[in-house]
Amino acid sequence: MPIIEGIVKFRQEDFEKEKEFFQGLKEGQKPHTFYVGCSDSRVVPNLITKTLPGELFVVRNIANVVPPADKNEGTLKCTASILEYAVKYLEVKNIVVCGHSNCGGLKALFYPQEKLEKLPLVKNWLRLIEDLKEKVKDIEDEKLREWEIEQLNVVRQLQNLLTYDFVKERVEDGRLNLLGWYYIIESGEVFNYNFETKEFELIN
Repeated sequence: MPIIEGIVKFRQEDFEKEKEFFQGLKEGQKPHTFYVGCSDSRVVPNLITKTLPGELFVVRNIANVVPPADKNEGTLKCTASILEYAVKYLEVKNIVVCGHSNCGGLKALFYPQEKLEKLPLVKNWLRLIEDLKEKVKDIEDEKLREWEIEQLNVVRQLQNLLTYDFVKERVEDGRLNLLGWYYIIESGEVFNYNFETKEFELIN
C-alpha cells in the first residue's frame, strides 16, 4: 500500500536526515500563520509555501470556508473553535485564506438539486456560500464564472473572519495580518488580494 510505504520511507529517509529538527518540535508549537484552505488533494499548503512543520496551523474544508460568527452553531463550531485557538492561544501573526482554481466545492453550487440531495451534509455546508451564485449569475462563460466565484469566495471568507471580535481587534491594532490568496493549480501561481484596489495581484 503506497501510503504505508510512504510512512516507512519518511521515517528512514526524511526523518533521519532532520532528526534534530523534529526532536526540537517536541516541546510545543509556535506557528506564525493560520492557514484556511480547501480540502482539495491537489493543494498542499506546506508545499506551495515552502514551510516546515511547526510553521503553519492548518484547517481545511470544502471550499475554504470560515463560517461567520453569527452562524457559529452545530458542526460549524469546529472551524470557529480552531480559529479561536489559533488567534487567542497560539497568537499567530497571519491568517491566510487560500482558494484555488477548479474548486469542486464551488462547482457543486451549480449542481442540479437532485444531485445535491445525495450529499446532504455537503449541501448543508454549501448553504454558507450559496448566495455567491447571485453575484455571477450573468456570466455566461463557464470558465470565467468559475474563476470569478472562486475569487469572490476568498474575499467573502476574509469578511467572515472580521465578524469575530477577537480577529477584528487584532487586525485593527496591527497584531494580525489577513491575507487572501488564489492559487492556480496548473501554473503554480498565487495571487494575493489587495484590500485597497480590491484586486488579486500575482505574488512575485
